Amino acid sequence: MNTVANALVEHEPLDTGRHEMTPMEMLGRALEKGVSPDILKQMMDLRDREEARIAARAFAAAMVAAQAEMPQVVRDAKNTQTNSLYAKYETISEAIQPIITKHGFACMFSEGKAEQPNHIRTVCDVVHEAGHTKQFYADIPFDNVGMKGNANKTNTHAYGSTKSYGKRYLKCEIFDVAVKNQDDDGQAADDGGSVITVAQRDNLLKLISDTGTDVVKFCQWAKIDAVANLLERHYDKAVGVLEQRKAKS
Repeated sequence: MNTVANALVEHEPLDTGRHEMTPMEMLGRALEKGVSPDILKQMMDLRDREEARIAARAFAAAMVAAQAEMPQVVRDAKNTQTNSLYAKYETISEAIQPIITKHGFACMFSEGKAEQPNHIRTVCDVVHEAGHTKQFYADIPFDNVGMKGNANKTNTHAYGSTKSYGKRYLKCEIFDVAVKNQDDDGQAADDGGSVITVAQRDNLLKLISDTGTDVVKFCQWAKIDAVANLLERHYDKAVGVLEQRKAKS
């Protein structure tokens, strides 16, 4: 039997059953019963680890439930540089924030230090009411040039645009939110507009990684918000472009 177990056997239970004892109450009661400081520290560490484990399990269960309820979000804005549609941050938040809040989550955005030059790291700390927090981040290229490499906005505008993209990207990734065009309902199977499979997505992501391609730039080229949203009819072309790049590297 280990020393913590011995302490629990040799001394009266610290919890009287009347209420859940606070850490300070546990400390006072343990000292009264003659528990040594070393044993007390082990007991407190054990309690902390158990509380952390319970909080992490609650976080995971709530995330599963929240993702199961997430609706698809309609792209309601147009990027004139790429001639593509996207969903605004406020549109995404309006659709999914009630579900996020319902399941005890809160998102806190901040900025970190990006590993690559000319990138902005968008950081999101997802906090759950049970006490567990998980951090996510994405390094987004500074959005101050168009597809042809020409400057198309001021640095101030570019900073705001890049931050907004990072928040949209992270929020959708964290809660597995699908984004669709307004006229997608009931049409995908008939007009060839279905998106790629999970296996096709994973293959594209591997090719993107193998070729050192910037995933954000790839999505801009393909006029999509995320690799998973690539239409199946465009898959072969995307693979061909990446494989050509891989052959040249």
